[in-house]
This record gives sequence, C-alpha cells and structure tokens, in this order.
Amino acid sequence: MLTDTPPRKPNLKFFVDSDQPKTVPLPSDGRLVKVTAAIEMAMKIDDTTEVRQTCDDFLGTASGFYRVPPCSIRVLAARPLRVHECSTTELFGDYQPDTTLIRVWLRTAVGKEVTSFGTFLSTLCHEFCHHWDFLKFGFGDSWHTRGFYERTAALYDHARGTSPKRLVWAPLPRQRRRIDWPRTNRSSSQPGSNDKRLP
Repeated sequence: MLTDTPPRKPNLKFFVDSDQPKTVPLPSDGRLVKVTAAIEMAMKIDDTTEVRQTCDDFLGTASGFYRVPPCSIRVLAARPLRVHECSTTELFGDYQPDTTLIRVWLRTAVGKEVTSFGTFLSTLCHEFCHHWDFLKFGFGDSWHTRGFYERTAALYDHARGTSPKRLVWAPLPRQRRRIDWPRTNRSSSQPGSNDKRLP
C-alpha cells in the first residue's frame, strides 16, 4: 500500500489534514461485526445477490453510525485488468464521488475464483473510507494518505473482530510512504505498540 504524492496548493492543507492520525469511533454494540459475518457467509455459498445485499447492509450500518448519507453498491464479477507498459494490475474496487457509488469485484481476474474474504472486506472498507472523506470531513479529494489507511485499518479490524495493528511506514521518494508489513506485524505484538504512530 502506497501513499499518494502530496498535491500542490490549495489542496495541500486538506492532504495534510487527511494524513493526520485521527481517533476512529467504532460501534460498541457489535452491529458491524454481525453484518460482516453475513457477508462472509454469503461469499462462502457464492451467492452474488446475497453478497450485494449484505454489503449494502454493511454500508448502511456504517453510514448511519458515522452520520453520513448512504452510498450505493455494485458487486461485479471478475476484476478487470489494467495493462501498463511495464506491468499489469487488477482493480479490486472503486468509489465514484459524483454518484456515491462503490463498486467491488468478487472474483479474481485470471482464475475467476471468489476472492478471499479478507481481501474483499478490506476493499469494501477502503472504498467506504473514500465516501467518508468526502462527506464526513469535506475533503475536495480523497487521497491515499497514512491517515486514510489507518482509518481503513481501524474499520476493517473492528468489523472483522481482529486485533488492531499500528501501521509502520517506510519512506519512499517524492514524499511517499509504503506500509512496512514485517515491522507492522512485529510491532503489533509488542507492549505499547498502539500508543503512537511509528516512523
């Protein structure tokens, strides 16, 4: 996971705001955990209609809790491939701010198999956080910042019922960063690792 290059003014102020760590409120009544389990069950029986309905329930529950207008969802078949000059990438999901539509793809691009539940849920949380950026924080764009990925991770861990991890970042050229997964996984088991953002 890579962060975006910081934009030029006047959007730089909003980018910096998005990059800041924020305390993410999470439902205490298990509502997201329950609907997340329903998504997993629908994926296990390979019922696309039920997957879409349970995803819609997830987004409606999250939107209600965070007090943002609801967004719509389309669950599509195999992921499209994007062919570049030196590489090929798969599109897992996207968010269209003009229509507040989230699209997620249920199957792998090559084998056409149902994707893993963790990958699918991570994509759903990722796209919802784009929706959140526009309608909760009022950003003019939704950048992939450290703060964005940390908000996404908090929502994912809560919804799936997994222990939260403090993301550890490695610097890259052009003021970009990537998640250092080995350090992230090691730090999550250390006492006090959730007390601050690690460098």
